[in-house]
Amino acid sequence: MLTNRMPATDVTDNDRLMAALAYVFSPLVPIIILLVESMKSRPYQYYHAIQALGVGVVAFVISIILGVTVVLACCAPLLWIPLIYYGIIAYQGAYFDIPVVANFMRQQGWLKGPGA
Repeated sequence: MLTNRMPATDVTDNDRLMAALAYVFSPLVPIIILLVESMKSRPYQYYHAIQALGVGVVAFVISIILGVTVVLACCAPLLWIPLIYYGIIAYQGAYFDIPVVANFMRQQGWLKGPGA
């Protein structure tokens, strides 16, 4: 499910916490990280904020599409379970790629860092 999982060096507890929150509360927290200069300048926070924003937008769009059909609306909250998992992995202090999202974001030039 995750590729290029690499331990991060020079990562503070605050970096790990903000990276985890970026996935769990996506897309709100990633936007905050990208707007605050002191957070954006931290490579670990920036990397995970960009990736969390991408996967959060994808999950949001899919949940809206599923929400339109009443029968599938009960499945929409299940899309947030992977985001919680990604938050846990980010809190452990590892860089990782979410395969489709990370590849697309690298092709656009939005995501740089490990695995690039």
